[in-house]
Amino acid sequence: MPPVINTGLLTKDARSEFLNRFELTEAETLYQQLAMRIASTKDSESYRWLGTVPQMREFGTGRVAKGLRAESYDVANLKYESTLEVDRDELADDQTSQIKIRIGELAQRAATHKDYLIGLLLASGATTGFNSYDGVTFFNDAHVSGVSGNQDNTLTAAIVNKDAPTTAEFRASLMAAIAAMLSFKDDQGAPMMLNEKALICLVPTSMLMTAREAVNAAIIASTSNIMAGAADVRAFPYLSATDTWYLLKTDGIVKPFIWQDREPIEFGSQTEGSSEEFLREKYYYGVRARYRVTYGYWQYAVRYVFTTA
Repeated sequence: MPPVINTGLLTKDARSEFLNRFELTEAETLYQQLAMRIASTKDSESYRWLGTVPQMREFGTGRVAKGLRAESYDVANLKYESTLEVDRDELADDQTSQIKIRIGELAQRAATHKDYLIGLLLASGATTGFNSYDGVTFFNDAHVSGVSGNQDNTLTAAIVNKDAPTTAEFRASLMAAIAAMLSFKDDQGAPMMLNEKALICLVPTSMLMTAREAVNAAIIASTSNIMAGAADVRAFPYLSATDTWYLLKTDGIVKPFIWQDREPIEFGSQTEGSSEEFLREKYYYGVRARYRVTYGYWQYAVRYVFTTA
């Protein structure tokens, strides 16, 4: 059989197009800041180390060893795929690189998928079943670990228009969220957050300009802005609720989320010479991977919800 017209989308060229676009897109994703990578070696992993290690003490008469806390949860890996079907005639007649563009978009989907999953975890974080390692929902007003006491990482404030907070209202919410995060204690009653650095405000796109002004402006209403530079403001398009934003700390050894990496992104294709090409004149370009994105330290995440006064 003579080869099809090569529009740059035979196996080698398609893989190159995919990988180049994937690398460019992944460099701009947020999950690498928000999630701790754990290399997975089996179908499911058990996390028992999410409680903290012992505080330093005087040596005295000898060491006092403490084991891992009983708090734990098992996380099973999931398999993901996305596949593009192309008719042989479409490939032969494609003079404007439309199919090449679609493969680039396939790469973008794959590269941003973990950000998308984090968006789902954030949006569902107060929903029954979306639990942290301590057995309650990730965003909850009754987190208790060891001797930490009751702790709350979901805050609310009543304002005139819950979908359009003013700069002053957002600034006040940021002050409250940082104060809450600074107050969190570990399972031994010690402060969980050692500093207020490496904070990210994830906001819906509708709240971006207000949040930026609240955090970046040196002067607001003729008054020095004490919150200037307190956090990095990022619009997160996967947040659909216009009245809710999130404060996340990103420099901990354990982060707000865990990326459990079992099998990395793999691109493949069935093109010239395949049975599908012979029988149905169809070519396939696809991507697959096995991993899981799940919750890490709830102490490094605060949800803030505006309600109507």
